[in-house]
Amino acid sequence: MKTRKKAHGAALLLVDIRQLLTLHSQNPAPRRGRTLSDLAVIENAAVLCAGGTIVSVGKTKDALRDPWVRKNRRAIREIDCGGKVVLPGFVDSHTHPAFTTPRLLDFEQRIAGATYEQVSEAGGGIRSSVDGVRKAARTALAGHVLSALNAMLAQGTTTVEAKSGYGLSLESELKSLEAIGDAARLWPGSVVPTLLGAHVVPREYEGREEKYVRIVCKEMIPRAAERKLARFVDVFRDRGAYSPESAEHIFFAAREHGMGVRAHLGQLSHTDVAPFLKYDPASLDHLDYISDEDIAALVAQSSISPAYQTVATLVPGANYFLGLERFPDARRLVDSGVPVALATDYNPGTSPTPNIPFVLSLACTHMKMTAAEAIAAATINGAHALRLAERKGSVEPGKDADLAVFDVSDYREIPYWVAGNRCHAVICAGAET
Repeated sequence: MKTRKKAHGAALLLVDIRQLLTLHSQNPAPRRGRTLSDLAVIENAAVLCAGGTIVSVGKTKDALRDPWVRKNRRAIREIDCGGKVVLPGFVDSHTHPAFTTPRLLDFEQRIAGATYEQVSEAGGGIRSSVDGVRKAARTALAGHVLSALNAMLAQGTTTVEAKSGYGLSLESELKSLEAIGDAARLWPGSVVPTLLGAHVVPREYEGREEKYVRIVCKEMIPRAAERKLARFVDVFRDRGAYSPESAEHIFFAAREHGMGVRAHLGQLSHTDVAPFLKYDPASLDHLDYISDEDIAALVAQSSISPAYQTVATLVPGANYFLGLERFPDARRLVDSGVPVALATDYNPGTSPTPNIPFVLSLACTHMKMTAAEAIAAATINGAHALRLAERKGSVEPGKDADLAVFDVSDYREIPYWVAGNRCHAVICAGAET
């Protein structure tokens, strides 16, 4: 697994930052409720980075007067941010980049009025991506993953969770994870690989879900764990995907092999959340259908301790691309005290976008999150959804020096300018990309 890059070059000093969104907090837990909107903004700010980590944060005038900075000025690379906005690099905690081709037939069928399930029944959907991945060479697949990661980086994303899930066989799922690892080693940001062997039941096991689940549990998970190819195991638990019993078998196997768990839940229909919380999932994703009982269970689980908090990761890009009127009820979740993250769900069928700022815009316009809540959900809470908040998601001394510089004068402009790219520069592990 690759989640840390070696820093290159001299110390780096960013100055003349109009707004620095530090996301600093004394509480190590994920943001929820009112705390989600606290960006801990410093105006006229500066950030000093060295050795790939953040050394100090404060006002530009104080940074330039610092004795160490004055003594070592010639050895420090200085970036004048010219009154722009700087924030932690985005943490995209739900993506599917290991595929080979776009699903254009699915796109046309939906334009003609077909539903998600009708597209799948007609031979499209997730299964239609399988042949390409099974036939692809590992190097070619890695090239596709790297292209996706670079597109995300250009939008200010520095940490990405990358799932397998389009191979649906032992060989192809491991190949997908290997390709993700290959791409990660060539990318300046951080990648968290996830095994999603249980995306859907492959065609050759249709009607024999239990037999395929045994392969996931007895072969895929042990091999991925032994070779350290993935940090998490994911499962798609929904109508037309895996049963609750299968999902629990997969979670149990993952925990037996020391891997974290996460799940797709409630995208197409309601699934009870409570039975899965005993496996300490880092994140439950989609949650378009969620009950009061589910929310109460998530709030109760989140109150146990910071180490056992499950984040609800919402992916409105999928709702948008599928042309749905229904979006996740973020306002209800946030106001109830559930920790919420936002991610792109980058994939070839339902959310072909690497653009986190666009997702923030959707969260504001279609889910009534504030700009501040959306930014926190895609930074510090995204880091919590990957169990990386001790290193990622905020601008604080000791954390990884992953920063995004946006050519705006107010952070609210980041979700305001729809579907463009206002990202001016990206810093990964203290080096400008």
